[in-house]
Amino acid sequence: MSKLIISVSGLRGVVGETLTPDVACRFVASFAASVPPGPIVVGRDGRTTGPMLGAAIMAALNACGRDVIDAGVAATPTIGVMVRERSAAGAVQISASHNPPPYNGIKLFGASGRVLDAESGAKIRDGYLNGTAAWCAFDAIGSTSRDADPHAGHLEKVLATIDVDLVRKKAFHVLIDSNHGAGGILGKRLLDSLGCVVEAVGDEPTGLFAHVPEPTADNLTEIASRVAGSECAIGFCQDPDADRLALIDENGRYIGEEATLALCVTRAMMVGRTSGPIVINGATSSMSGLVAAQHGVKTLRSAVGEANVADMMIANEASYGGEGNGGPIDPTVGYVRDSFVGMAQVLDLMARTGKPLSQLADELPQLAIHKDKAEISVEQLPAIFERLQEHFRDAEAQTGDGLRLQWDDSWLLVRGSNTEPIVRMIAEAETVAKAKSLCDTAAGLLNP
Repeated sequence: MSKLIISVSGLRGVVGETLTPDVACRFVASFAASVPPGPIVVGRDGRTTGPMLGAAIMAALNACGRDVIDAGVAATPTIGVMVRERSAAGAVQISASHNPPPYNGIKLFGASGRVLDAESGAKIRDGYLNGTAAWCAFDAIGSTSRDADPHAGHLEKVLATIDVDLVRKKAFHVLIDSNHGAGGILGKRLLDSLGCVVEAVGDEPTGLFAHVPEPTADNLTEIASRVAGSECAIGFCQDPDADRLALIDENGRYIGEEATLALCVTRAMMVGRTSGPIVINGATSSMSGLVAAQHGVKTLRSAVGEANVADMMIANEASYGGEGNGGPIDPTVGYVRDSFVGMAQVLDLMARTGKPLSQLADELPQLAIHKDKAEISVEQLPAIFERLQEHFRDAEAQTGDGLRLQWDDSWLLVRGSNTEPIVRMIAEAETVAKAKSLCDTAAGLLNP
């Protein structure tokens, strides 16, 4: 039996094993007991188990005296916008992101329309583990209403960030692969609004994934070939809940997820979004930071995790931010990773510059990332970090989210997994060989 993964932002598990209707109901009952008065938005990605879990979760919230706004199938960033526009107390998004089909999960939002911060999430997690609930009497049961158009507000906010008329004039031929997740509904609507000739793949939210759901190069070979064999100027590839975006250029080359954020930052700097720093996490490529530095904008690095990026963006009044897994965060839209922001703003960048995606990607700072992992118990990490700092004395060391070692032209992050007894090693340098060498050296120092 797979272990139920519980974090401060929600939970994830295998449906019918660790994630059951009972677990889901008790978890959202703890949530309902913690958030302020007001309705709660419930949405889901396209997974086949979403309707069942949605029915259980909405019933549980009603049983806690909460009115529910049922968004149906909607992307995770859309749920964040809805919370604010409907003056909701929070939201429950039913999604397991890029996990395989047997999984589903719950992601929680606060009244500000962002994923819960660590303190709030920990309170709800502890409440679930302790059996906290706020079941109400028969005459206080909440009601459920279906939202007529959960996507309109999000669409409006995304379009407001770009020059819509300029993009429309280009009439870009684009492919969007939503892989039968939640992204196709708003994705097609957005691209149609921008005057694109749209080739939609997997836009029906059936949850019957046509390929492994994480939008990595290995999983998108067929989509890349399809883009190369067409007249498409760009291919957009979303994960199931559409908070991540990978890009494929007009030649069928996988540009990837790290470049999504870097291109969005390039465009943000171009249009003068320079009044505050940008925020990325400790495992994100330095490409975005180097782009920002060219415009005199400082880069701050948070701990890994969307909530940590959002916390630091808010605290520092950041002009832009995101994570290197294809998740740009535009604060004018919301503090949630957003594939629709990525699609619109990359098209805007192409329209403004008149350059194809391949050229824009080649003009980014060229860096290479290498990743590795090893089975290590969490108790060993302090000693491991000491050995690494002793060996890499010439590096600037930062702790708090594992150990991050920074040089002028490279960095190494070593951190324990939150869900497995492993240590992850991520390095970036000017060449793959150097990045791999950093990880290999770190791996050699894991054991005394």
